[in-house]
Amino acid sequence: MDENHFMLISLEDSKSKAISEVLGSKTCKKIIAYLSERKEASQKDLSDALNIPMNTLDYNIKKLVESGFVQKKKEFFWSKKGKKIIMYELSNKSIIISPKKSTSQKFKSIIPAFILTAAGTFAVWAYEKIKYATNYTQEIIQQPVMDCVERNSHELLSPESLSKGADVVCSTVASSDYTSLTASASPLIWPWFLAGALLVILIFSIVNWKKI
Repeated sequence: MDENHFMLISLEDSKSKAISEVLGSKTCKKIIAYLSERKEASQKDLSDALNIPMNTLDYNIKKLVESGFVQKKKEFFWSKKGKKIIMYELSNKSIIISPKKSTSQKFKSIIPAFILTAAGTFAVWAYEKIKYATNYTQEIIQQPVMDCVERNSHELLSPESLSKGADVVCSTVASSDYTSLTASASPLIWPWFLAGALLVILIFSIVNWKKI
């Protein structure tokens, strides 16, 4: 059997009902006592040894497996008629029944999820800041001068007009380029990431509230 380990069960867990039924069943106690001596047995072995009808035995075995007292072995056999024979053994587990959790305790159990969400949102926000800053720097260095010359070459009629007007024109172009870069930037991802993560936490908490 596996090494000793614990099985923690809340009073709200469906297994707690199965455990109470097992502890109150004489048939289940007989099966547990028999398996503690023989280590393993099939349903047929248990039925013959304990003089229990197969339908009654099958019902109690299912309860024992559901509650965690008994488990199916990985190894199985085949009968002469080709029927699969499953072997059962006692589970080497220490079952601990915990009291009902308060609402505050349940909220505390999902705090790590909020911390991970905050960390992930910050990482996405920082990545977007760096990405947009890098893209803007590259564009603002490469484009303004070229655009300035191309758009205004027909207006620059003399060296005097070039020296006096180029600074003003290029400043206007650079300003418009910044505006266009800002307007055409990809929509921010981090708000969607944050909203999606919070929605997942909310749905998970609602669905699994009794198990938390």
